[in-house]
Amino acid sequence: MNLKYILAGLVVATTANSPDETLARARDYAFQPVSVEVKKGEDVTIAVRLIRKVTRKPVVDAVVTPVRIDMAGMAEMTSPVTVLPASEPGVYAFKTNLSMEGRWRFSVTAKVPGERDAVVGRVVLKATQ
Repeated sequence: MNLKYILAGLVVATTANSPDETLARARDYAFQPVSVEVKKGEDVTIAVRLIRKVTRKPVVDAVVTPVRIDMAGMAEMTSPVTVLPASEPGVYAFKTNLSMEGRWRFSVTAKVPGERDAVVGRVVLKATQ
């Protein structure tokens, strides 16, 4: 056996098992609400943070797109969502109308630079009085 091939194999095996940023996949990311509770009403600002699960650090350079927001248990009750400018690195903000108190599901996608697949997530928010 050639020592060069053994060492090359060890490098490949170590790299394949390391939590290196270049080896991340869409399932390695998660959306988190900045605030779980928001006031109901018109022009409500909601914000999410996209994090890399391994590092728990926010992803600052993703392109985040809202898919829809609907009331939990009433999928037909939706509201339009518009993108707002970022308030801080790694936080993605949106404006919507939450007409009723209760739980709302916010579906969102993100394209992270260097990742082949889009990150798809859902965040549950509670609209309060």
